[in-house]
Amino acid sequence: MATQRQIRRSILVVSSWAAAATAGTALVGAASVVVSGWLVSGVEKANGDRRTALDRSSMGDYFGGASAVFSGLALILLVVTVLFQQHELRLQRQELGLQREELISSRNELRRSAEADLRSLHVQLTQMQMADPALAEVWNDYPEESPRTLRQNLFANLTFSHYLLVYRWGGITENEMLAHAQRLVSSPVFNRYWDSSRSAKEALPPDSAEGRLFRIFEQAIQEARHRGTPPTP
Repeated sequence: MATQRQIRRSILVVSSWAAAATAGTALVGAASVVVSGWLVSGVEKANGDRRTALDRSSMGDYFGGASAVFSGLALILLVVTVLFQQHELRLQRQELGLQREELISSRNELRRSAEADLRSLHVQLTQMQMADPALAEVWNDYPEESPRTLRQNLFANLTFSHYLLVYRWGGITENEMLAHAQRLVSSPVFNRYWDSSRSAKEALPPDSAEGRLFRIFEQAIQEARHRGTPPTP
């Protein structure tokens, strides 16, 4: 029953829309006839009679060719204008792309400059600790170490930070960095520094430059142990 009601309702809706469309079409057609008759009567009255209106209409047809020519020229000018606008928009997009690249390059240069300034400050602070081991107690990175061992650890940390900066800026490949790491881990002094700082470096994010460099040095140490190469002083 519910399905039959829905079908009947759908038929009624479709019939209503069809009737409305038919009535609208008839109304528009009647209005068009009325308006056309009114326009024809107006033209005849304006020209005096129907024959005069027809003659003048025939004379106007002579200018149809010129009108077509001007219409064609207008269309050509419109197409040319659109093409020029597209060209200008393309140039503007290219200019905006270049400006965006310049902004990105400037931002990268500013970031590198800031990193270089921080690196310089870190070197100065480390040099102060190396000159006066008592200052190293402030950071307390290597507690209960002799002044000689403290200076060696601080210098090894500076060396690691130097390679980190070069690696982060893309000035060296991973294979080249691995070769440098293999030379460093062959030193017992550097291995002592690495053992004392391994726990802190293991906590570095694995996707960061520090984390990737840590894994490179760990790979160099594992390869040295696998070859059985003892650290040389």
